[in-house]
Amino acid sequence: MIPALGLGLVVGVVLGVVGGGGSIIAVPALVYGVGMSPAQAIPTSLLVVGISSLAALLPRLREGLNWHVIALVGGAGIPAALAGAAVGKLLDPNILMLAFAVIMVAAGIRMLSKPRESEGSCSAGPDRAFRSCAPKAVGVGLLVGFLTGLLGVGGGFLITPALTIFLGLRMKQAVGTSLAIIVVNSAAGFSAHAAGYTLDWATTLAFAIPAIVGSVVAAQFARRLRDKHIRISFAVVIFAVAAWVTAGTVTA
Repeated sequence: MIPALGLGLVVGVVLGVVGGGGSIIAVPALVYGVGMSPAQAIPTSLLVVGISSLAALLPRLREGLNWHVIALVGGAGIPAALAGAAVGKLLDPNILMLAFAVIMVAAGIRMLSKPRESEGSCSAGPDRAFRSCAPKAVGVGLLVGFLTGLLGVGGGFLITPALTIFLGLRMKQAVGTSLAIIVVNSAAGFSAHAAGYTLDWATTLAFAIPAIVGSVVAAQFARRLRDKHIRISFAVVIFAVAAWVTAGTVTA
């Protein structure tokens, strides 16, 4: 129970600070730290991260969200998450965990590079830029949604960079928008895994409550931190977890 409390807090803090990345830590934490199987950890992660993201989103509502992008990316992600969940059930759990490690390394490398912020088609508004924004937003939604269903990740570690680089959102708006999309993706992914899944309420609550509290508190303090320090800290955590997952999978 104590590992669940501590690891849940870490997941919540990461979500609150960077607007994503919590689920990429949550699944390995539940598997190797709490002792769940990947089949149990994936839906539990989606449930906890979805609720924590919603909690972290509330303090950021005043910064403004791009509801146009949320609708496009989130809407495309729902059927993609269902497809990813169907594919994930056909794969060996060890393959899924190794895929996790690879994606974590890629995410860590991406976080070390400074995101390019520029006004793009999706930042201009739904009327003037819908035609140029929609195809890119749908593409991002399909990719992130598939990974959500396949690996049980909310996709925030991919969404935030994608929103700034490919869709042209400013970083502050991208973080809040990312959290809203994670809520949608997590709900879709959880519904795809819910059939035949029995929730371990004691462990889930022990993991979820500190995650929710951590996400809300971290979101409040995140405004005072420099982006560079946030990215470096997140990358270090990601690389450490990737090494932990790889070692655990190989030895298993």
